[in-house]
Amino acid sequence: MNDSTQAQINASEREVDQSPQPADERPNGRRRVRRLGESILGPKITQTVLPTRVRSEIERQENAAERLIGIVQLGVILFFALLYAIAPRAEGASGFNFVPYAIFSYFLFTVVRIYLSFRARLPDWYLIISVCVDVALLVGIIFSFHIQYGQHPAFYLKTPTLMYVFLFIALRALRFDPRFVLWTGAVATLGWLGLVLYALFHEMGTMKITRNYVEYLTSNAILIGAELDKLIIIVSVTGLLSLALLRGRRMLFAAVREHVAVDDLSRFFAPQVADSIVSADEELKAGQGVIRHSAILMIDIRAFTPTAATLSPQTTMRVLALYQGLAGRVIDEWGGQIDKFLGDGILATFGAVEESQRPAAKALTAALQLKAVLEQAAPQFREAGWPGTFRIGVGVASGDVTVGVIGVDDRLEFTVIGDPVNKAAKLEEANKQMNSTVLTDRQTLARAKAEGFTKDELNFRSGPLAGINGTVELVVLA
Repeated sequence: MNDSTQAQINASEREVDQSPQPADERPNGRRRVRRLGESILGPKITQTVLPTRVRSEIERQENAAERLIGIVQLGVILFFALLYAIAPRAEGASGFNFVPYAIFSYFLFTVVRIYLSFRARLPDWYLIISVCVDVALLVGIIFSFHIQYGQHPAFYLKTPTLMYVFLFIALRALRFDPRFVLWTGAVATLGWLGLVLYALFHEMGTMKITRNYVEYLTSNAILIGAELDKLIIIVSVTGLLSLALLRGRRMLFAAVREHVAVDDLSRFFAPQVADSIVSADEELKAGQGVIRHSAILMIDIRAFTPTAATLSPQTTMRVLALYQGLAGRVIDEWGGQIDKFLGDGILATFGAVEESQRPAAKALTAALQLKAVLEQAAPQFREAGWPGTFRIGVGVASGDVTVGVIGVDDRLEFTVIGDPVNKAAKLEEANKQMNSTVLTDRQTLARAKAEGFTKDELNFRSGPLAGINGTVELVVLA
């Protein structure tokens, strides 16, 4: 190997070493960071991704929560006012007593806030001011203790009244918005820090900082570590509660969005189908199915295509909506489920999605009632814009069908497959040759009679049926 060849190889190796990281590896790192963030903070879903009607409902609930916060605060202030009124005053208090004035002022402020919350949505700036008033009341009462009892400001650092700050922080969690919890915790932290600094720098000559815990508890000495502990606890509780609220809020939005999606999508399926999809223990996949004995009902509008060609799109859709609404109610009344709408056709099943004791009898009864209901609605169809008489054809067949999921991973369909489905479609089509409205076969009729179906006037015919091998014994029901 000569020197020039070796130099080319070395240059190539340097180029490979200096080549940028493949593009498909960089996003993987970002995805891992995103997954880590979602595992800590919850799914990254904001309120803006929700439908307007859902956002309005969430805002309504938050407004109700704000009223609840005010009512709870009013209850708390009334409780402490009652305790203050009936309890004897603590011994050693000789200075100005700030507490009754603070309680009364806070009572008035809370009443006004509750009144305004029932009149209109409280703006965020008002809630921020409200938080400041809440904490200012507590800080003011604590600050007044050294005046009331004539002690060095370090005296108030040991008061258990500080614990009420967690009540204000927890109350803000009722709104399910971490911003206001964070703000309350931040204001409380600054308030207590201000009290500590005031105690430290008040009358510097008399200030005493100690590291002795006993001396701290039994005198007006200040233990810096103890005050830091209090600040750390306030910050920690605020942070953890805000994190929990943020996770809960994001999961709420995700759950609401999925719930809305399920509700909206369930309108495209029979309720039983939607329930089976939602309640499935495992993810549904193409190829899953069960065999059930059921009845299939197929409906179609006579002369729909040529008639619709003469109508406006609005009129056509108005007629279809009327027809499908009436047919859907009859099918549902007799325990059937609409599998799909086929333009002007409807495919319905009885006993397929969920087992039924009388699928054939219910299907034939529904078919006859369909004819009667649609005939009675003739004035409505004329008013909707349908010219002439509104007529349908119905075919009913029964037997074993496969009920399950077909399609591909990103496009699935829950449907029924089997010979009865094909036969029902052919029977519906045969109404045109038979000049009939409701047509079935002898096998389905026999099954229906065994299930309790009765009808006196029957017209039996035999003959070939297009698309069906052999002779089919037809039964004209109407």
